[in-house]
Amino acid sequence: MKKIGILGSTGSIGTQTLEIVRAYSEDLTVTVLAAGTNVKLMEAQMREFKPEVVVMWSKEAAEDLRVKTADLKIPVLCGMEGLLEVSVWENMDVLVTALVGMIGIRPTIAAMKAGKNIALANKETLVTAGHIIMPLAKEYGVSILPVDSEHSAIFQSMQGEKRSQVSKILLTASGGPFRGRKLEEIRTMQVEDALKHPNWSMGRKITIDSATLVNKGLEVIEAKWLFDVSLDQIQVVVHPQSIIHSMVEYVDGGIMAQLGTPDMKLPIQYALFYPDRRPLTGKRVNFYELGQMTFEAPDMETFRGLKLAYESARIGGSMPTVFNAANEKAVALFLDKKISFLQITELIEECMQQHEVISTPSVEEILETEQAAYAYINKKLK
Repeated sequence: MKKIGILGSTGSIGTQTLEIVRAYSEDLTVTVLAAGTNVKLMEAQMREFKPEVVVMWSKEAAEDLRVKTADLKIPVLCGMEGLLEVSVWENMDVLVTALVGMIGIRPTIAAMKAGKNIALANKETLVTAGHIIMPLAKEYGVSILPVDSEHSAIFQSMQGEKRSQVSKILLTASGGPFRGRKLEEIRTMQVEDALKHPNWSMGRKITIDSATLVNKGLEVIEAKWLFDVSLDQIQVVVHPQSIIHSMVEYVDGGIMAQLGTPDMKLPIQYALFYPDRRPLTGKRVNFYELGQMTFEAPDMETFRGLKLAYESARIGGSMPTVFNAANEKAVALFLDKKISFLQITELIEECMQQHEVISTPSVEEILETEQAAYAYINKKLK
């Protein structure tokens, strides 16, 4: 029986992970759950899965949950202190890190130092602290199993192959809801327009990131760290059908690809059972119905989020943290309808331009850089 912890259990990745636990209850059990403020859903998860401990980020949510679940006798912790405590929970084998944002860095580090394998869905952890995370994985002998569909596809395409013979990673992108449109066309796009992703069902923040191509930029930086390749070895390919989830080209020109329907349960399940594969219900790719697959180069002038991601990664140090933090703040403002769609990347670029780079930032410096980016945007928009 594999014991699972889930940070972000009420979000999109977390709830789909629990669907897999439900389907394979003879092999998987949940001992740790953590979420933000969704008390109603967390209560339902506690009553169904009977974890040993739970965490709510909000103190008020934790207090509310304690009252509602008093009959269960399950400890309810809160805040970062609670996340750090459950991340090293003794009765846990794999920690699924599905929190949104840089809140996931410290719990991930704590879990690794405690010898826990990581099923990584919190891309910000590697984007901002890859220089810390990857050496720690080697030092403590733990696995980092990618849950992002693209990184899982790359990981699957490398099975049985020598990493030293990888020539190029071909990271696919759907292009988002505004694919093919020019700058003037997207200038007036509203929140409702940006949330209409053509293929994937995701949380609000990541759906906006897909519309700006910032999400693909974050994935480029994450792939650099996960697979130990240079930025010049990562090529983004727009593939609107989202059937090929990513590809790996080898030195002889051979290309391995992982294909499937746009369903996050496949990469989640692969991470939980690796190296085994288990049956998974759901739609399968029908090539007769599909008919064709198409590919395009990304428009990095219209969708500057991707271009800025490459720039931040080439500069390195604390700059990817600025890129990520500025985006988080800007997306939150856009979702609150306080800025326009194009202002997201404008604010990211301004934050990057005014930042003094720290070459090898510590966790504390990473978190300070995040707060500095937030403060800069707040001051600018006052």
